[in-house]
Amino acid sequence: MKQRYQNRIELLQGTLDLLILQTLQWGPQQAMASVSPSAPFRRYLQVDTGSLYPALHRLAKQKWISAEWKVSENNQRAKYYRLTATGKSN
Repeated sequence: MKQRYQNRIELLQGTLDLLILQTLQWGPQQAMASVSPSAPFRRYLQVDTGSLYPALHRLAKQKWISAEWKVSENNQRAKYYRLTATGKSN
């Protein structure tokens, strides 16, 4: 039973990782922009920040994405994520 539960968690995490990677193919994005109501997959999937940020950290650790601080459209500091060459090839 425990292995089945672990497999389900890994499947959900992998699905979220793929959605994030797919979203970042459109260009650099703020983390919350990728789950905002205007984000393309938001109509089908709601992502809690408690799931989003661990996924971003997982992808950064694998060097599939990178992040940098910039000034957002509303003049606030925000972290923007983008695909790396490694992330594009995977």
